[in-house]
Amino acid sequence: MMKNEINALIQSRPFHQWLGLEVTDVGEGHVEITAQWRPEWIVNPEGNYIHGGILASLVDLGADWALFSHTGRGVPTIDLRVDYHAAARGNLRIVGTVLKAGRKISSAEAKVFDESGKLVASGRGVYQTGE
Repeated sequence: MMKNEINALIQSRPFHQWLGLEVTDVGEGHVEITAQWRPEWIVNPEGNYIHGGILASLVDLGADWALFSHTGRGVPTIDLRVDYHAAARGNLRIVGTVLKAGRKISSAEAKVFDESGKLVASGRGVYQTGE
């Protein structure tokens, strides 16, 4: 699937619209997405950093859409692990990569970077790719 097609699908979903997602690169089993900062993401006004739930969602979305680039369809999340590396602020970049594409179960990872390129969160997900 081409970048424009995946971008249109992502931007057609209300939650993704709210996150301000835009696909910047797609390859077989790989996707890069940007997320536009929103004031509603802030968990602590004094520190001005983004809530971990937003970061976890972006990890899940990055891994899921990487699998979409491989399978051509959405896949449900079975399990997700997220690690937080630094406080996140501003616009974010998500890089998702398929780790193992199986007939029934697949795994993918995603890394979330801030505007300076610093890794702020990463994680791996397990997804149902077959019956």
